[in-house]
Amino acid sequence: MRAAVLGRPIGHSLSPLLHRAAYVSLGLDWHYDAVDVGSDELGAFLDGLGPEWRGLSLTMPLKAAVLPLLDDVDALARDVAAANTVVLGQGRRSGFNTDVHGIVAALADAGVTTASRAVVLGGGATARSALAALRQLGERAPTLVVRSEPAETLAAAERLGVAPTVVPFSPEVLDGCDLLVSTLPAGAADAVAPHVSDVPALLDVVYEPWPTPLARACGGVLVSGREMLLHQAAAQVQLMTGLPAPLEAMRAALSAR
Repeated sequence: MRAAVLGRPIGHSLSPLLHRAAYVSLGLDWHYDAVDVGSDELGAFLDGLGPEWRGLSLTMPLKAAVLPLLDDVDALARDVAAANTVVLGQGRRSGFNTDVHGIVAALADAGVTTASRAVVLGGGATARSALAALRQLGERAPTLVVRSEPAETLAAAERLGVAPTVVPFSPEVLDGCDLLVSTLPAGAADAVAPHVSDVPALLDVVYEPWPTPLARACGGVLVSGREMLLHQAAAQVQLMTGLPAPLEAMRAALSAR
């Protein structure tokens, strides 16, 4: 059986490491690759898959682009307007979002199970997953820091029952913040770093390079993108194989890298 992670760029992805470790632990003769695929090429790629394919992990820029190409989309992926997982079988393509689980589980591992004054940096697909995760933590009115109003993310927030305040960045945005979630790519949050020393908890979704300037500057609880990646990948393994994911084997492979 085959599975893969798709995106552009894709060379940095640690998904093959995690999924392959899971297959070894589960005793599965499955193959998992990283494939460079852009949004315009995604439809043709999906159409060319044979019956040996069981699943796909999706990263930038494909999480929203895949939605109209799917036969089924679960409720969370539909509300967030982002699917990072496609399960293939019986001639159907089914989309799921495991990023939300990844965020919630990574924060929980660090002891962060509630939030009341959260700030999210960024307004893309991962930010939409962050809003859904914050809803699970009890935060329904986070601050969303973006340069321009993200219409798709605000529409997702409405579906989720979340009412973010949308602002550009200023240091005052972090006053009273109890959880900062950066969904920005590497380097994009560096200008915020001088202002986060007093933030009690930070999740930075970047995992390479690590630590980021934002992470180095934070004086509170720190959660890396690797932890989020681990938990969302474990949920993917379970969806694709139908077996409980060997989380500790996957964590060991990640730690050894």
